[in-house]
Amino acid sequence: MEQNSIDPAAMAAAGGMAMGWLIVQLALSLLMIISVWKVFSKAGQPGWAVLVPFYNVYVFLKVAGKPGWWMAIILLVPVANLIFAIMALAGVAKNFGKGGGYVVGLILLPIIFYPMLGFGSAQYRPVAN
Repeated sequence: MEQNSIDPAAMAAAGGMAMGWLIVQLALSLLMIISVWKVFSKAGQPGWAVLVPFYNVYVFLKVAGKPGWWMAIILLVPVANLIFAIMALAGVAKNFGKGGGYVVGLILLPIIFYPMLGFGSAQYRPVAN
């Protein structure tokens, strides 16, 4: 009778890769939290709001210049939430003096564009939406 055995070296390698992936994910999450904190602070909102579920969406909408009732659509209505979220991102970009290309960047590469917005030279100047 043959016994199934697990190679300890393979298990150690898999564990090491998982730990490395976890560290990378934590570092990227921390970068995003700090970046959005800076974006909120630049807009005159409390940076710590990024840490509070639901309230962070409300503050994001304030930064975007959108009404607070959009929060219900963004959080509860499938498909429409994507459209309203993109419109909110467009509002944030516009209020920081950025254009449509920057909105695409915020959608597709947020890990790059939020730090650029938070730590860059962009100034928050609310525009009537």
